[in-house]
Amino acid sequence: MSGLAPLPAAVALAGRIAIIAAPTDQAATAMAALVARHGNAPLDDAQVVVALGGDGLMLETQHRLLGRNLPVYGMNCGSVGFLMNDFSDDGLAERLSLAQAATLHPLRMRAFIGNGEPVEALAINEVSLLRETRQAAKIRILVDGKQRLSELICDGILVSTPAGSTAYNLSAHGPIVPLGANLLPLTPISAFRPRRWRGALLPAEARVVFEVLEPEKRPVAAVADYTEVRDVRLVEVWEDRQVALTMLFDPDHGLSERIIAEQFTV
Repeated sequence: MSGLAPLPAAVALAGRIAIIAAPTDQAATAMAALVARHGNAPLDDAQVVVALGGDGLMLETQHRLLGRNLPVYGMNCGSVGFLMNDFSDDGLAERLSLAQAATLHPLRMRAFIGNGEPVEALAINEVSLLRETRQAAKIRILVDGKQRLSELICDGILVSTPAGSTAYNLSAHGPIVPLGANLLPLTPISAFRPRRWRGALLPAEARVVFEVLEPEKRPVAAVADYTEVRDVRLVEVWEDRQVALTMLFDPDHGLSERIIAEQFTV
C-alpha cells in the first residue's frame, strides 16, 4: 500500500488535477473532455496526475514525475492498458477520492560500456540485456557476488519488477509475480545453452551482475524501460528502495487482482 495520505474528497480535488495525454487522437479527445470539466492544474499545484493512454504512457509519466511524490491514475486510451483503469469522462473526482494506491520500487541499472564509463537508469518494468548482432550473447550471471551461471548463451536475459512481470517477462515465458511477493523474476530470452534453464526467482533485495563474455565478437545492449545503452561489458541491477512510485486504481480493479487474474488467462 502507499505511504501517501489518502486523497481528499472529490470536492477538495477541484483545480488540483493535472492531466497528461498520449499523442493519439483518442487520448487527445479524452483529455479535451476531462479538461473541460476539471481544468488542468500545473504539476507544481497538483495533488494527483491523470494519465490518458496506454501502459507506455504510464511508464513515461512515472519517469517524468520522479522525485515529485505525485500519485498517477491512468485511464486506458491505448490497447492493453494493464496498468490503467477503464476510461470514462464521468465521475473522475469521485473515482480519484476512492482509488486504492499501489507503491512500486523501480530497478536501478548501472551499465559499464567499453571505455569503463558507467551509465545509470531506472526501470519500472524491467532491465534487459539483448544481443546486438547475429551472434548469440554469452553472459555470466552473479547474484550477491556469487557466480550462479558461468555462461549463458542466449538472445538476452532480463530482470523484472513484479509490476513488469506481466510485460516482456511474460512474453519471454517468465513467471508472473504478485506485488507483495518480494521477488524479482530473472528470465532468459531464447536460451541456447543451458537449453533447459528457465530462469530464477530472486529475493527483492538481491543484487544481480551480468558480465558480458566476448564483447567484441558478441556485443550486447542493456535496456532499462526505454533507456538503451549499447556495447555494455558489465551490468548491475538491484531494486532501489529509495525510490517509490504510486499508481492509483479503482477499488474493484486493483493491480494485485489483475496480476492474479492474468495467471488464469488462457
